Amino acid sequence: MKNLKDKKILMIICGGIAAYKSLETIRILKKSGCEIKTILTKSSKEFVTPLSIASLSKGKVYDDLFSIENESEMDHIALSRWADVILVEPATANTISKLAKGSSEDLASTVILASNKPIFLVPAMNVRMWEHPSTKENLKILKEFSYKIIGPEIGEMACGEYGEGKMSEPIDIYKRICNFLSNKTKNKKIKALVTAGPTNEYIDPVRYITNKSSGKQGYEIAKSLFNRGFDTTLISGPTNIEITEHIKLIQVETAEEMFKATQQNLPTDVAIFAAAVSDFKVKKKHKKKIPKQESLVIDLEKNIDILNYVSNHNSMRPKLVIGFAAETSNLDKNAISKLKNKNCDWMVANDVSKKNIGFESDYNEVTIHYKNTPNKKEKLSLKKKSEISEEIVDRIVNQIN
Repeated sequence: MKNLKDKKILMIICGGIAAYKSLETIRILKKSGCEIKTILTKSSKEFVTPLSIASLSKGKVYDDLFSIENESEMDHIALSRWADVILVEPATANTISKLAKGSSEDLASTVILASNKPIFLVPAMNVRMWEHPSTKENLKILKEFSYKIIGPEIGEMACGEYGEGKMSEPIDIYKRICNFLSNKTKNKKIKALVTAGPTNEYIDPVRYITNKSSGKQGYEIAKSLFNRGFDTTLISGPTNIEITEHIKLIQVETAEEMFKATQQNLPTDVAIFAAAVSDFKVKKKHKKKIPKQESLVIDLEKNIDILNYVSNHNSMRPKLVIGFAAETSNLDKNAISKLKNKNCDWMVANDVSKKNIGFESDYNEVTIHYKNTPNKKEKLSLKKKSEISEEIVDRIVNQIN
């Protein structure tokens, strides 16, 4: 395990009960070959000691912004420049709030504010604190600042309650950082195209036919690809989701617009079709609003199958084409049928009839079917859509590299 050899990680440990897990994270990171320096907040020393951290990290431990010894070297600046990555673990509700407001009242927050390096936050807190609107708003702000969030998980907490807020396991934290650092340069020249969200098919200027797709899974896949270094383009139907400005976003509304945008962005190396494209469109759209009446007959005609078109394109077919199948019954049977009929390489199927993993949910559970190994299927168990995306992108990276 030398995947992080010669990488430099600055770890900031905050004051929460999950701070004890930071010792295991340090052990794993150190074993992977990286150099570690650590900042302890004042409250974190109630849970872990500078001696235990220094013994495991083999590096210097900092804790005071106004230390004569440290600040003679301007350590709050030097530390922010030294690291390849800053890891805040555990990121408490208090820390998240301070960072969202741009606070710089201690060494930890000052270093972060002075840094231009990737910053990973590993939230850990009580479920009610995690679900509080102020925490959600603070996280939204930090995501806009390009902070990367790992977790939290659903599980039993030290307080005895059960729910979302449990800190991610150290091995999962290591994997996220390892993937980020090891793949960012490797995948820089690889182009990825992702479609997401629903499409609207207009009946008249006011009414349209659509579906319940939120676009969340497709957006998370685009973010995961970008974070691994892919040159990422996202073609999105109507959603309320925001995305980093570094991802090329093309907003469309109808299936025809999505098809044209897809054509214009070929060739590409990887194409992931996570959008829920309307199968049908109105044959003759009314130019004016249809007056209210007792009954209405609407003639529909098939939309072009974008996934099928790209999968069977002779000259500009991507090396890897992935489709999504949102089903309410016969999940595997329907996914295998679509995999064969559309000639894509993978089909990712999920059961949208389950409320906990439906369109609007932040969670998903999927099964991946592969064209070249028809008897093989992989089930990715219930996780956040962001984590499902990481696992899918793990497999994409392994396939193309």
